[in-house]
Amino acid sequence: MKLSHIASTLGAKLENGKPDAEITGIAGIEEATPGQITFLANPKYAAAARKTKATAVILGEDFPALPTAMLRSKNPYLAFASCAELFYQPTMYLPGIHPTAVIHPSARVGENAHIGPYVVIGENVSIGKNAVLLAHVVIYRGVTIGDHFFAHSHAVIREGCRLGNRVLLQNGAVIGADGLGFAKDDAGRWHKIPQPQPVIIEDDVEIQANSCIDRASLGETRIGRGTKIDNLVQVGHGSHIGQDSLLAAQVGLAGSTEIGNRVILTGQAGVVGHCRVGDDAIVTPQSGVAGDIPASAVVSGIPAVDHRLWLKYSTLLSKLPEIAKTIRNKSVRKKTKRRPSRSPRKRKK
Repeated sequence: MKLSHIASTLGAKLENGKPDAEITGIAGIEEATPGQITFLANPKYAAAARKTKATAVILGEDFPALPTAMLRSKNPYLAFASCAELFYQPTMYLPGIHPTAVIHPSARVGENAHIGPYVVIGENVSIGKNAVLLAHVVIYRGVTIGDHFFAHSHAVIREGCRLGNRVLLQNGAVIGADGLGFAKDDAGRWHKIPQPQPVIIEDDVEIQANSCIDRASLGETRIGRGTKIDNLVQVGHGSHIGQDSLLAAQVGLAGSTEIGNRVILTGQAGVVGHCRVGDDAIVTPQSGVAGDIPASAVVSGIPAVDHRLWLKYSTLLSKLPEIAKTIRNKSVRKKTKRRPSRSPRKRKK
């Protein structure tokens, strides 16, 4: 593929390169070889960019010039994603129903569907056109799914859940399992609270491997349009997530959590139930949110506080032993100064 064609497709400005240079693929900035294209979005790799063997580098509009060909873009990470699509063609699945699939007579499956081996589709299920359900996907009764649905093997959708268009479920995702609802009786035993309410997933949502979106006893659990959920994420019963939010691996939301639009929850962040995280907020890795977070805030730590304040905490942590020692020494010196001197005893004659 010609470098000029790539630049034109990405809407990037080509500098310091031959337009007719042939690009055969993409690679990381340190692994790339001649004939490949790479990208630079994180400044920490600036030194590697100057040494890369790639034929061309996708980078920002204001990044200093490199000795290799440059494709300058306002959003280099997004440009790289578009470039990757030029070289990567996803696997296509032809329409058809595998003979081992079990589909209830009342289920309605749209045209051009691919139904793989051992798929189970329950009673009164409705699935739109161009769906792909790979091996061992299970759809419980009463589920409604829009067009262009894609479910990798072992994804499960429980009864009554509703999914929009272009929803993608990776392997082992579970939509609509029971939420954690139990009441303790007088004998101290746990009594299960029914969890009949559905999970609602809006258009263009992707839920990745082994993540669980729980159903609720009251209300509904809702995932907003365009939200992306990473592997091993737990969304508790009755939680609401807004549009275009991003939940990284091992994030945990307790029940009735409210997550706004365009929120980013990074790896292993946790949010206590009934808390609200405002629009455009960012929660950094392994932080614990125990109260409401305002819009556009960046928080860190346990409990989560303003990120800049947390940085001060972190700087002090390594110095705490030295600070404690200094305080103890000062305290000892003060006590020594205040101690009255003993007058010599008079000898008896």
